[in-house]
Amino acid sequence: MAQRERPRRRSTDHAWLITGPLALFAVVCATVTALVADEPVGEWPQAALLLVVMIGVGIPVLNFVVRRQSFGVTLTEIPLVVALYLLPPLTVVVIYTVASVVTQTRHRFSPAKFWFNVAKAAAGTSLAGLVLQALPPMGVVGPGTWLSLFAAVTAVILVSLAAVVGVHTLLQGWQAGRDALRTAPPALLTAAINVSMGLIILIAVTATWWSLVLLAALAAALVLVYRSYAQFFRQHRTLAEMYDLTRAIAERGQDGSLVDALLGRVRALMQAEYATLWLPAQGRHPEVLLTARVDDPGLLDVVPTPATLRERAAAEGRTIAVGRAFDGAQEARRTLSDGKIKDVVVVPLRSGQAVIGTLEVANRLSDVGHFSPGDIPIFETVAAHAAVALENSRLVDRLRHDAYHDALTKLPNRRRIVGALDESVRIRAPGEVVALLLFDVDGLRQVNESLGHAAGDKVLAEVADRLRACAPSAALVGRAGGDEFLVTLRLESVDAALDLAAQLREQIRDEMVFDGLTLDVDTAVGVAVHPDHGSDAASLLQRVDLAATAAKSVPGSVQLFNPALESRSLRRLGLAGDLRRALDDGELKVYFQPKVTLRDRRLVGVECLARWEHPAHGTVAPEDFVAVAEHTGQLGRLTEFVLREGLRRSRDWTPGGQPLAVAVNLSARTLTDQHFPAQVAELLDEYGVPPHRLTLEIKESGVLDGTDRPIPTLRRLRDLGVRLSVDDFGTGDSSLAHLRRLPVHEVKVDRSFVQGMATDPGDLAIVNAVVTLSQQFGLAVVAEGVESELTLELLQDIGCEIGQGFLFSRPLPYERLEAWFGAQVDPETITAGELPRLRVVP
Repeated sequence: MAQRERPRRRSTDHAWLITGPLALFAVVCATVTALVADEPVGEWPQAALLLVVMIGVGIPVLNFVVRRQSFGVTLTEIPLVVALYLLPPLTVVVIYTVASVVTQTRHRFSPAKFWFNVAKAAAGTSLAGLVLQALPPMGVVGPGTWLSLFAAVTAVILVSLAAVVGVHTLLQGWQAGRDALRTAPPALLTAAINVSMGLIILIAVTATWWSLVLLAALAAALVLVYRSYAQFFRQHRTLAEMYDLTRAIAERGQDGSLVDALLGRVRALMQAEYATLWLPAQGRHPEVLLTARVDDPGLLDVVPTPATLRERAAAEGRTIAVGRAFDGAQEARRTLSDGKIKDVVVVPLRSGQAVIGTLEVANRLSDVGHFSPGDIPIFETVAAHAAVALENSRLVDRLRHDAYHDALTKLPNRRRIVGALDESVRIRAPGEVVALLLFDVDGLRQVNESLGHAAGDKVLAEVADRLRACAPSAALVGRAGGDEFLVTLRLESVDAALDLAAQLREQIRDEMVFDGLTLDVDTAVGVAVHPDHGSDAASLLQRVDLAATAAKSVPGSVQLFNPALESRSLRRLGLAGDLRRALDDGELKVYFQPKVTLRDRRLVGVECLARWEHPAHGTVAPEDFVAVAEHTGQLGRLTEFVLREGLRRSRDWTPGGQPLAVAVNLSARTLTDQHFPAQVAELLDEYGVPPHRLTLEIKESGVLDGTDRPIPTLRRLRDLGVRLSVDDFGTGDSSLAHLRRLPVHEVKVDRSFVQGMATDPGDLAIVNAVVTLSQQFGLAVVAEGVESELTLELLQDIGCEIGQGFLFSRPLPYERLEAWFGAQVDPETITAGELPRLRVVP
């Protein structure tokens, strides 16, 4: 249903449409009265006395509370009753009208309201005089006189009521007129009481003028009683409203409507037309300047008072009060009069010793009311409560913000991303996809360990700034935690998501300079989309994490999620407990793959490779159970198992008359264990194998990570006499020049280049360059993946020394290794001190 439009308020100047007829009515009634009355005017001494009394009782408004309803009462009917009995009718009209002029002037009403009240008083008393002329003459104060006076005063009240209802209807609509009419019963009741009191006074005065002494004493006593009552009433009302204000602040402080409740209650408590809250900008909080007005249900951003007052109150840290009841500040009072503001009180809001803003009220309601010095302590108490509530509200807001944002980068955190992702899934349009991109920063751990966590934090903050600057405006960029960042938005297709991921990765790739040190920043990116890869935020986050993990295996790549990644991840999760049991029960085996010289085909050693035949899953790929070992803390046990088995077989090797050289693969994480070199030394002593017969192979990404972190461990191993080899060389971003600062003896060319030598000139050029430069650095070169005679011939031509691959042998258990060696060795080449030569592989 459409909301009913509020009636449009008219200007108070339209009140003349009521004032004019009232004045004309007063003139007509007075003229008729003058014509029909025997003595229309006279008795001026008594009239002067009653005029003073009328002015005295017309200025104050007495407030009483009956059954929780407040009533405003004036006593003008009391002297009016006496005047109507004692004075001629037109004299009553004159003094009552003059009294109205004086009281309206004292109240400083606007001209429209001033003349309306004067005309209303004149019209009412003129009609009252005419009513008395129509009734029988009044004599002794008896029941007949009472009825006549009641009728006359009722005429005054009815004229006043009709005029008020008419002007409200004219200016504010029929609803306002009806509301004014509803107030008639209390007004009629108080008028009846006043008439009764006036008749009692009239009876006393007509009996003897000495009764005025008693009446004066009674009036003085009533004044004292009323002042005590009024003070008690104000205190009670103030305490009740303060309690309501405090309760409202407590209830609304957590739901975002604190300012609405605060300003509305403050305006009502202080009986002000305006209540304004000002909080200057502070940190991430913008400026707040809101006003509650008596006529409007909501809050306004229009403030009637000059800004200089609140700025002065905040700067000086004290209350600023300007108005009729306050001394000084004449210039400020002139400023208020120019802005149609009669008075204002501004109180600073404090948090400890600091001023966090101001609270102000302007224009005490009713035309006769003004703020007084007695209002300031109440308002300052309200401001103290408000300051505490506002500061707590800001604290809650800050806690809510911190709960959904990362403290370092100020980006939304995982919790905020989850909420936004669920919302995007819910409102996705047909044909759209909701893309989730996970950026994993490469090498952050090495930065933390080498340069400290402060440098790592700078890297993360810089990546956050770059992502925020490069991402589309519709995207939400957040930090998932650690070195991971998330970007989510709605796109037209999966291809668009992959293109965006690649573009963002390229745009944020750049050098970072910290304290003169230049770092290369790269990321691996995982991509998952709704509805293809998940129907909610939890599943999308899980699958984009799997995609990013897969992307890290190829540095700097972008990987779209596929179901194979999830099945592999679930399989690895299931293997975690099985691996521990397999190590305890000896289910893992070590296989050996021969390493052969390419020129004369002599066996120079074997590479030790762990193998696991799972009872349920069958053969488990080494990269799977090694990853499980790394993430479950079993890597040390796995490495020790392979080392022990390799050294034991090296010691027990009998062909050739000397220990067999063995090579064992190490994880990059093993190089961070400062106790590992000592463990290797103990195992060499335990099995009696010369150190130079042991080669430890570390992948290029682990040994050449751009930092010096692995160098101390490598040097300690070299000092033991152990040979060190860089495995899978060529797959990373390092160069051969980096090898010069590493204590390594050997380089193993990755199988992907070796296997492509025969068909790809580029791969042949890479292998040729690696072999040539390595030999210049004094490093041995091992080619992995030798599987054909053509590849063997090409490696011989470029001078590669050692090969390893299926052309010679697959990885074999130790027993089959001995059988293979016996079948392949040429007995005629077995001589003391030399390695036996193998037969040519057919």
